[in-house]
Amino acid sequence: MPPTLTTVVFDLGGVLVDWDPRHLYRQLMPEHEIDGFLDEIGFHEWNRSQDAGRPWAEAVAELAGTHPHRRELIAAYAERYDEAIAGEVAGTVALLDELAARGTRLLALTNWSAETFPRARERFGFLDRFEGIVVSGEERVVKPEPEVFHRLLERYHLAPTEVVFVDDSPANVEAARRLGMTGLRFTDPDRLRADLADLGLLSPTAMPNPEPPDGAG
Repeated sequence: MPPTLTTVVFDLGGVLVDWDPRHLYRQLMPEHEIDGFLDEIGFHEWNRSQDAGRPWAEAVAELAGTHPHRRELIAAYAERYDEAIAGEVAGTVALLDELAARGTRLLALTNWSAETFPRARERFGFLDRFEGIVVSGEERVVKPEPEVFHRLLERYHLAPTEVVFVDDSPANVEAARRLGMTGLRFTDPDRLRADLADLGLLSPTAMPNPEPPDGAG
């Protein structure tokens, strides 16, 4: 008998939340300069350190020290972080609601700074759909490191074979698969619906006006 899939674990940024530093930097510099700037300062590795628990004040001071001519732009990311989030990915949130209406167990595993995540909690009511959210900045370990997946499984008493893991990062999806989970690479809500329908977790077409479960915000 194939394993019974009981639980869907979602990544947040890029799957349910439209996070992209370019959303902020479009307001601060010409569009054609943004990618060069992000590469110059090593943005993604720098940001990953905050996702792993480094304090923002320390991170800004260190990077501004090595790129003093970029100090204001570097500081702006920490000061105006909320502007790097355009909003929710509505199509994926609708799938989350449908899964909740079907009684699927829902969890999240996100690479996110412990300092900035509480602001997302306040902003996005759909996060209340989750039974629990494992935040890398609080754990001080990031995906795709196996340890953060093990903490998720142990904390919520999950067998890997009963878990579907959804993430937009190929490396994170592959890490989940190596641990025995069913990994789905997120590209867009329609593709995700089709993948979840193939696994028997959703219907191939949208439910009409799904109602959230009692008590969900």
